[in-house]
Amino acid sequence: MPSEEELFASVDALLNEEPHLPPPAERARLREAAGITQARLATALKTTTQSVKNWENGRSEPKSPRLDAYQRLLNGWAAKYPAPGAVSAAATAPAASAAPAASKLETTNAPQPVDVPGAGPARPATPAGATSRRPAPKKAAKPAADPRFPHGPLAVLDGDGSAYGVDGIVLDCPAATVVELVEWTLRESGLGAPRLHRNGKDSDPLIVLTAAAAVKLGLPERLEGHEQRRSLRLPEDHPVVKQVVKAKWRLTQRGFGPWARIYRKAQGRERQCVQLAILSWDALDERSWPGVAEMEPADIARVLGVYAQRVITPRGSTAVSGLELMTALRPPTRAVQDPQTGNWVPGHNPGSLGTEPMDPAPPEATPEHPVVVESGWSGGFLNEEAYQWVRDVSLLNDEECTLPYAVGLDLNTAFLAAAARLVVGLSAPDHFTGPTFNPKIPGSWLVDLSHVEVDPRLPSPFTPDGARPTGPAWYQTHTVAYAQELGYNVQPLEAYLRRDCGAYLDPWHDRLKNAYVDTLADLGVTKDLNDAEFLAAMERHKDTDPAMAAVLAAIKATVKGGIGKLRERPQGRKYKEGERWPALQRPTWRPDIRAAVISKARVNMHRKLRNMATMTGLYPLAVLSDCVVYPSPGDSPLDFLPYAASGKPQPGGFRLGPTPGLAKLEGVQSMLWAVDLMEQGHNPARHIKGGDAVLDEGE
Repeated sequence: MPSEEELFASVDALLNEEPHLPPPAERARLREAAGITQARLATALKTTTQSVKNWENGRSEPKSPRLDAYQRLLNGWAAKYPAPGAVSAAATAPAASAAPAASKLETTNAPQPVDVPGAGPARPATPAGATSRRPAPKKAAKPAADPRFPHGPLAVLDGDGSAYGVDGIVLDCPAATVVELVEWTLRESGLGAPRLHRNGKDSDPLIVLTAAAAVKLGLPERLEGHEQRRSLRLPEDHPVVKQVVKAKWRLTQRGFGPWARIYRKAQGRERQCVQLAILSWDALDERSWPGVAEMEPADIARVLGVYAQRVITPRGSTAVSGLELMTALRPPTRAVQDPQTGNWVPGHNPGSLGTEPMDPAPPEATPEHPVVVESGWSGGFLNEEAYQWVRDVSLLNDEECTLPYAVGLDLNTAFLAAAARLVVGLSAPDHFTGPTFNPKIPGSWLVDLSHVEVDPRLPSPFTPDGARPTGPAWYQTHTVAYAQELGYNVQPLEAYLRRDCGAYLDPWHDRLKNAYVDTLADLGVTKDLNDAEFLAAMERHKDTDPAMAAVLAAIKATVKGGIGKLRERPQGRKYKEGERWPALQRPTWRPDIRAAVISKARVNMHRKLRNMATMTGLYPLAVLSDCVVYPSPGDSPLDFLPYAASGKPQPGGFRLGPTPGLAKLEGVQSMLWAVDLMEQGHNPARHIKGGDAVLDEGE
């Protein structure tokens, strides 16, 4: 017979046992039914979006005290949003006893509403034991607006004083000067956006000025004069600039240009900063924002509002926004407690690039960089660039020449796909002589890969022009690792490696991937389409909704521009070799990270090319960046892509779909046309794609 003490000990053990959570799929269903995003749930539980993703796909489980809070939240949601078809015990009881039972449950066991920060007021809970009559939601509800910014992140100001915001909001702006506009924006407009990371900063409000609004505020309709056009800013003696300075506001080093930032030093925790974008000064580049500058103000607000919601509130060109997004998702500092004073002070945020700029290793730098000029470095440089290769015409066989079509396949945001789970260096480089190659360490390796044999009908995976290496050269880790993957021994002579490393770009990749996929879905290109339906949807997606098509173009430009800006070169005629240019003062001036992304993307492309040759016997005619041209018996990729007997695409080769890294049809031409271009030394892929920029390094 057990003693009372033993029984109580057993019961206490049960009470102290960790709560059991519902299955991962049910957790995701409850969150979506409540209209809460993974990012907002992560903020509420003081964790990361990736942790929430892991909980919802069963990869990991939360620990106390977060576990208890998550359990309470799920219980509250389960009461309000029961699974479709679920029937409670009270509902199946006889009618005579159902009412009393329900009444008792309502008064004693009804769960209390669960408050999620930023989620708006909680709705009354569905009583336990009662069956909800609300139909299962077909789509997650739109997240509630941040109460601090009730009118969204931005507004487009017209000449009549109407400020058009997101969701059809129109505000009355009485400002007659730029200074009045800044003060109205900060005090009365209700514009802004919450931070994207708990250690980050809220996004400053953006005011977009139409040409009429700019003139009304005393600004020129366009930047006139040679000097102003060259510098893209107003001179310091312009009346508007003087007004701003006289009112004790400041301008950033960019001055008053197409993207002007006007600010004062923060008072306590409150920032005082407004971002202006002037449409008639070409703030919205036609290449990145096709057709947006010519739209009506309400439509411009819609385009920029969707971009702000899915990516970030624009703070400059898409290249600038891409770089700002990296910092917003990986803030350089976090609050830490000083052990001596007990005060909370800014400290380094693990996984970020920190607050101080970092010089690259000499082979990672550009020839004009002070590290190179001052040291007299002559040991060569990394040449990790995207493919620009065309096959020698003499390597075409008779069968290929008889095929009637040349079909271009473009990988969806290939460089974004390469950023996924990409481990990059976070600390300064250290030099090593004769190191043993380790594919897990990010860095630059001096190694001879000229002995690696590659089919001449394919480009070399080690050089951008596809030519075989002729001797030792500097390569990024992924390039050297691919040589090992091909079965060759690699013996580095030197290396510059980084001891501290991490997947710095992961949250950047996740946010932009979701933005890209969601925007394509808005245009009718969804993941559930088969390949033929996908090609048809891509054929017409730009005509479905010009506004959303512009958002899609901006997202793609954000990816390429953001990566390119990691190695921004000096600009301006006054620059002298060896001097430091402004971009070097940023912690995000990291050419080694750019090289890692491009190296991985190029290796991924070569792997697909090799697999395609193995499965189909087809070899590419040309490759430009993320576009590859194949000879084809028909005018569709369906005529040559490898499919299994079941009809499913073969893994390893090119596959069609809307997800980053998958392919889409880029163009179809005559095979004779392609061969003619090749004989003239031109790349057919460049003509199929229209010669778009490759990883533009931004403004």
